[in-house]
Amino acid sequence: MNHADHVALLREGVLDPTGQPRGLTWADLGSGGGAFTLALADLLGAEGIIYSVDRDASALASQGSEMKARFGGAAPRLHLITADYTRPLALPPLDGIVMANTLHFQPTIEPVVRQVMGYLRAGGRLVVVEYDTDRGNVWVPHPFSFPAWESLAARCGFRETQLLATVPSRFLGRIYSAASY
Repeated sequence: MNHADHVALLREGVLDPTGQPRGLTWADLGSGGGAFTLALADLLGAEGIIYSVDRDASALASQGSEMKARFGGAAPRLHLITADYTRPLALPPLDGIVMANTLHFQPTIEPVVRQVMGYLRAGGRLVVVEYDTDRGNVWVPHPFSFPAWESLAARCGFRETQLLATVPSRFLGRIYSAASY
């Protein structure tokens, strides 16, 4: 996948039908190298505020450098937080959260999703990017298909979940994005 794929996977979840952001304060939880943080920055623009959370401080530092190189003074405000997103975080009420290719490392995701929901303001949305399969491997131990996510999101209290986009994956067939709100 490339940057255009990352943006395409997030676009419908982050932007409304008129192309405007669905709020400007977002978080990328388990952001790793920042591929989806940069995609989120592209979609939010200079007015956006992004909280990028990962346990790897060096990955976060690289994100900060890449953000400056790519966007310069037109970058969203980026807050880099070295932390484990499965533990409580001190975040402001968020318009949205991106969790891209990160939940599949958790053997049980329902408690994490319930905790993450608490960071969203009323009307906020969780955008998940995941491999569309219920069988993992050594590198992706606990993926979940879109139907499995749709069911889990409803159990956690989201009133609606929609499939946003898919891209082919050479590893596990395809990757999807979904917005739950």
